[in-house]
Amino acid sequence: MNTNLGGKNQIVIPEAKKGLNQFKYEVAQEIGVQPPESGYWGNMTSRECGSVGGYMVKKMVEAYERGLANK
Repeated sequence: MNTNLGGKNQIVIPEAKKGLNQFKYEVAQEIGVQPPESGYWGNMTSRECGSVGGYMVKKMVEAYERGLANK
């Protein structure tokens, strides 16, 4: 379990970083948020970043639930 209380999210499995980054861009495109070309998300509004992150979590939970239902 990740017990980091420093306020920064950390990827638990470093090999997943590339896939998660690609997923972030796909989700942003799906919900109509123009992702930054530079890769730096710091100039995005909190609302835009929050909507991308929230939708990512929603899609991950749905995928997990589908996996449970198929067992």
